[in-house]
Amino acid sequence: MRIPQISVIIPVFNAAPFLNESIESILNQTFSDFELIILNDKSTDESLEIIKKKQSKDNRIIIIDKEQNVGPANLRNEGINASRGNFIALMDADDIAAPTRFEKQITVFKNNPEIGVCGTGFTFFGSKKNKTIQHSTHHDAIKVSFLHSCNIGNPTVMFKKEFLGDLKFDNDFVPAEDYDLWSRLLAKTNFYNIPESLLNYRQHDNNISKTKIENVNRSVKRVKINQLTALEINPGDPKIDFYLNAVSLQKRLSPQDIIETINASKVLLSQNEKIGYFNQNLLEKHINKVLVRTIRNASSFNIVFYKHLSKNEKALLQKISLFDRMILYFKSLFGR
Repeated sequence: MRIPQISVIIPVFNAAPFLNESIESILNQTFSDFELIILNDKSTDESLEIIKKKQSKDNRIIIIDKEQNVGPANLRNEGINASRGNFIALMDADDIAAPTRFEKQITVFKNNPEIGVCGTGFTFFGSKKNKTIQHSTHHDAIKVSFLHSCNIGNPTVMFKKEFLGDLKFDNDFVPAEDYDLWSRLLAKTNFYNIPESLLNYRQHDNNISKTKIENVNRSVKRVKINQLTALEINPGDPKIDFYLNAVSLQKRLSPQDIIETINASKVLLSQNEKIGYFNQNLLEKHINKVLVRTIRNASSFNIVFYKHLSKNEKALLQKISLFDRMILYFKSLFGR
């Protein structure tokens, strides 16, 4: 049997209303040399029947039908293990890929051998007004942006299987298992996001990020802490929250907590200058942007806080617009 270039992996659980459109968007790709591995996670609706009907018409479809529900992280790992292609393309059962998605991603890989992971822009649609998301494009910027949030759309991802090695989706990080995996893979290969929306990302009331927001927040914090270990920051450091605040905006901090966050940011920049894990210029710009927004969104202001910034953080204060500095001064003067 001829080995396909791409293995497409779609986990499915009770996706019958959207599944037909999602599968068709893959089968109709302009780049057609792929196998489509669909893993049914013990669906209780008509999902399996829909998949089987599609398979009867297209022999590129491979069905893995689970007898027990195992969750999307484990399904994707099983799909990767079963795959034969050199490239792995991820897809969700309720999203719609643009016809040229695979063609354009494969072109990126062929023209840029240093790139191991390629995402694309995507457009939210469904329960809210359509909104297109375009993350940072190039590797150094993506790497820094990951300190704040997952800077690649999981169902847009295609990657070279060889770079994955022993890494896999970790079920302990569900529903942020994608953020965890990509943050770890960043150290092994270059990332790139095609600056074009090549996937329609469906929003609806059953989206995991809405129904399990507390789990998301807990997992996301763990991923951010793990990334800071690259700068030799101990996860058990009592100042860990200040390090996190320096790279990921936290609103309504007290003046004292903001001062601690600024001090923590200086440690991060010093550590990175020594280690060189992130692009120093991009990291500094990112941190300064976070700090400026943090100051503007402080829980309260007082003249002692303003004087501290004026005396000890002049360079940072100058990055705030003159108008906003004036507002900051008057808020501090009147203790608001």
